[in-house]
Parts: sequence; C-alpha cells; structure tokens
Amino acid sequence: MSTRLSIICIWVCFITLLILGIVMVASTGLCAHVGEGEDPMDFLLKQSIFACLGLAAALCVSSIDYHHYRNWVKFMYWVCCGLLVCCYLPVIGMNLNGESRWINLVFITFQPSELAKSVLIITLAHWYTTHREVAGTFTKGFMLPGIIFAIPLALILFEKDMGTAAALAVSGFAVMFVAGARIWLLLLTAATGFLALVEMSTSSANRMERIFAWLNPEAHARGAGRQQWISQLSFENGGITGVGLGNSINKYGSLPFAHTDFIYAIVGEEWGFIGSIGVLLLFTLLTLAGTVLALQIRDTFGRLLAVGLVSTIFWPAALNMMVVTCMLPNTGLPLPFISYGGTNLVFTMLAIGILTSVQRHTPLIRQNYWPIRRLKDNK
Repeated sequence: MSTRLSIICIWVCFITLLILGIVMVASTGLCAHVGEGEDPMDFLLKQSIFACLGLAAALCVSSIDYHHYRNWVKFMYWVCCGLLVCCYLPVIGMNLNGESRWINLVFITFQPSELAKSVLIITLAHWYTTHREVAGTFTKGFMLPGIIFAIPLALILFEKDMGTAAALAVSGFAVMFVAGARIWLLLLTAATGFLALVEMSTSSANRMERIFAWLNPEAHARGAGRQQWISQLSFENGGITGVGLGNSINKYGSLPFAHTDFIYAIVGEEWGFIGSIGVLLLFTLLTLAGTVLALQIRDTFGRLLAVGLVSTIFWPAALNMMVVTCMLPNTGLPLPFISYGGTNLVFTMLAIGILTSVQRHTPLIRQNYWPIRRLKDNK
C-alpha cells in the first residue's frame, strides 16, 4: 500500500465515521434533554458547526509542512500545561459531574486534555528526533522524555479523567517504543502505572462503586451500573440488523449520556450487530492505514508523529467501545468522530490533518517495510 493510498483510506474511514456521528447525534440528541427546556435541535446544529470547523482546520493543517511544529514545540508544550492547570482554578475551571476537565473562556468552554493529546505526541516526536542517536539510553532515551510526558499526563489524571490519561499513556508508550526506548523500561513503567491505577481506584469509594457495578451491572442497574446495564439491553434489542434509525427506545432518558459517552450503544440498537462491527472495522482500517503510512516514512519526526497520532485516535475509540460493551469499568470517554462534543471532534480532526501533512511533506519514503529493509541492508 502506497502512502497516497494509505492517506486516502484514512480519509474515507474518517469521513464515513464523521457522517455516521452527525446522523447519530441527530438521532440521540433529539431525545437527550427532552423536558429540560433546551432546544433538542441545538445538538445537531452545534455538532454540524464543529464538524465544518474541524474539517476546515484539518484541510488547512494538511497544507502546512509538519516540520514547522518543531520550531514551536516548547511554546505549545508550556501553553498546554498552563491550560491544564487552569482546570483547577476556581474561576476559570469548571467542575462537571465531580470532574475538573473543562475551562470556561467566556465565549467557549474548552477541554485542554484534547489539545494535550496532539501536543504531547509532537513533543515526544521532537525529542526523539533530536536525540535519536541516544534513544536507547536511560537518561535521554527514557527518563527525561518520560518526565516531560508525565507532567501534563499527571495533570490530566488528577482531573479525574482516567480514561483520557490511560489512552494517552498508551499512545506515548507507542511513540517511545518505535523511537527505540528500552522495552524492559517501558514494561516496568507500565506495570508501575497499572499498580498506581489500581491503588487510585481502590482508594476511591466512587471508583470502587463503578468497578462493582461493572462486575455485576444488573445488580447496580439503578445506580452506578445503569449505563452499562442499559447498553447491554440496547445491543440485545438491536440484534443483527437493528431496530432502524431513530427507533431506539433506550435513548429516551433511560440511558444517560446516550449522545456522548454511550452513543455506541445506540448505534448497536439502531444499526444492530452489523452496524456495531462496521464502526469497529472502520476504526481498525483507519489504524492499519495509519500504521502502514508510518512504516513507509523514513523521516524520524514524521514516522513518530504518525504512530502517535494514530494511537490517540485508536485507543480512545477502543476504550470507549470496551466500556460500552462492559469489557471495562465505566471511564467516561467519548467515541472519536461519533460522540457529541466540539473539543474532542475538532482536535481529533486536526490529528487527521497533521497525518495528511506527514504524507504530503515527508522528504523520503521507505520502499519496503522498514525493519525488514534494515535487516537486508545489514547482510
């Protein structure tokens, strides 16, 4: 598969998911706030506006040489950290449902962790490009980039946004692995992080309640397990072919956040098993195309950017679908391109734009799968 074919495949998958997302927001948003005095058409209008803005931004970014980001990487990193700190400030920060993920900029509410995904990947890619000769060392290949990555990651984690933090951590590990960091150090860090996550979960009554609800959603169907229990009923009601677009019964108030975190359950109910698998295959194909694109790029910065950005799309999608299908405890993570929400949609589309820039402006292309080519060259 050529780089051109890879990027075409990425755009086809992304546009298909985007269209499906707008359709599902129209279907679920009409029922999301019935009886609360809010115009239900606002959801569709806002999502459509953000989709247009994100598409325009992605096209603009795709025309900019991605190497220019290296000149601004320090500025972007510290601005990103500053915005994450603003989530904790009493005036600017917004606490919604016990979580401090948002800041209020008067004219718009904004979720800095979405910006952090792309900025941290750019920062890591820049670091390893600058220090590619010592990527396998402990200090400059693991400890220093780990600290750079850990600061904003910790700020996201203490916002109580464990889902985003986990997905971003895996994406960062993917970049470090491809860059040449020592595998045993990454595995040790992953194990330590997992133990820390377990400790944070067991020390919080709210998180433990979510875990118990995940283990037995039916027993907690009126409490913490309500969303996952109703989502199971939605998939069961959808069957193979679904009940038809707009015919879901669980979106009418019984499934909280049906237009955001649990929109995949409504996809399963209205489009059935075929529609659910179709969404999964689209994300899988997008990820494979992005990975093939990365493997064909000789430029270190471009290759690491591609790997990291594809990961920031795939892992949130995977975690969301695993939560909705009760494979993981509830983490409150949106489904990229499909869930309602402007910040997530725009910045995920910007990631597609940067991927396109990598394909358009990379100086050299690998002719073969790069590890195999390297082995041949060494013979």
